Amino acid sequence: MNRQKKFWRWTKNKSPDPNENETRTLYLDGVIAEESWFDDEVTPALFKSELDDGTGNITVWINSPGGDCFAAAQIYNLLLNYQGKVTVKIDGLAASAASVIAMAGDEILMSPVSMLMIHNPSTVAIGDTQDMQRAIGMLSEVKESIIGAYKQKSGLSHAKLASLMDEETWMNAEKAVELHFADRITSRQDLYPQGENEDPTNGESAVLNGKESEILTETPMLFSRRKVAAAINKKLCDYAAACEAKTPAQTAEPITHRYKVKDLETRLDLIKHFI
Repeated sequence: MNRQKKFWRWTKNKSPDPNENETRTLYLDGVIAEESWFDDEVTPALFKSELDDGTGNITVWINSPGGDCFAAAQIYNLLLNYQGKVTVKIDGLAASAASVIAMAGDEILMSPVSMLMIHNPSTVAIGDTQDMQRAIGMLSEVKESIIGAYKQKSGLSHAKLASLMDEETWMNAEKAVELHFADRITSRQDLYPQGENEDPTNGESAVLNGKESEILTETPMLFSRRKVAAAINKKLCDYAAACEAKTPAQTAEPITHRYKVKDLETRLDLIKHFI
């Protein structure tokens, strides 16, 4: 199987003290895996190889809406069992599967403007009643495994965590610390410590406390999955309606390539349940 597009990158940090061990920084930006790791042997092995290709403490920066739960579970376990200290810094969004990875940190720090979101796992299933029952059973087991990671970090009860996931809970930094999903809120010194001087933004920099420091320039967008789905639904249905209003002579597209509005609405309403 061909390797998927990498959603992570490593940098090595130069320490001002030659006697100190080298540290590394891991950046997790964007979706955690474009496709599932379930049937992928190459990509997980590459991540593990790069993780093991060094020693010393690791800082993990997370700004991700989530993604594949199997990838998140394996990354969580690899970081949890890493010999050095793992410090997680959430500078934007750690949602869904990304929130599971965050729980692997020996210390979890959140920017004052960052967010953490937890919810129930979801999937798409096609088939008869037995296929649906198997999908429900699988989702139930995945939820239990995710609760295990949250419980180990937060100390909250199983019932409380299950309820928070059912409600799709969004937490700002203060709320995450209050519920013990994070240890503390970051200061400027935490965000830009001396030694972490690699270039996560391809050379863009800013002046901070009189010194030039590297900063992350991408601003995360807080969103509701349902609102996004509804917006996509409306735009595509408006487009289909406009196409239907045209005669074949008014459009360059063959009429066979245009969907009926009702058919499109039905399909998109189904998709909304899985976004």
